[in-house]
Amino acid sequence: MRAAFGLKAHSGWAALVVVGLRDSEFVIIDRRRIELVEDEDAPWAKQPYHAARGLHGDAARDVVARGVAAARRSAAREMRAALGRSRELGHEIVACAVLVADPMPDWSTQEILAVHFRMHKAEGVLFPDAIVRGARACGLNVVVIPEKQLSEHAEKSLAGPLSGLMKKIETLGKSVGAPWGADQKSAALAAMIGLHGQ
Repeated sequence: MRAAFGLKAHSGWAALVVVGLRDSEFVIIDRRRIELVEDEDAPWAKQPYHAARGLHGDAARDVVARGVAAARRSAAREMRAALGRSRELGHEIVACAVLVADPMPDWSTQEILAVHFRMHKAEGVLFPDAIVRGARACGLNVVVIPEKQLSEHAEKSLAGPLSGLMKKIETLGKSVGAPWGADQKSAALAAMIGLHGQ
């Protein structure tokens, strides 16, 4: 079955929903939480900029660089595993739709650490970026969707009003049961956009 990944990231983890098409109808193939940091690194790697707070110069840059590298490794591993699971079940993943935050200015590590909201912004960009990189490393066709524009992209790509699309998302959720919260709904909608565009 042709299918697409949809991902909604948080600090240290992401909601992954795999949507396929069966007889021109969307179906949920899989949904799960994927971890974007190793358990032993979780206390600091979920928020590497916060972990570097109070450090200066090379020490701060080193903590952030280690956090970024850890997220990228974990994301690549998780994307390979998701792709492997899908292929074992006979599905062809034609797209990977990732919800992303607005881009941030080209701040240095010290400029980010100097203002608390910038740390949150940097961490909000870090994990979706790690997923995008991991998906591309797996050879997937990546569809980047600005999270604030998800509704607009959905209506345009799927040629329908958001209210009707959300009813479809609710129906899909009932077919798989809990958890089916806002993260899974957004990831599913992203996957539908990615799948429809292929």
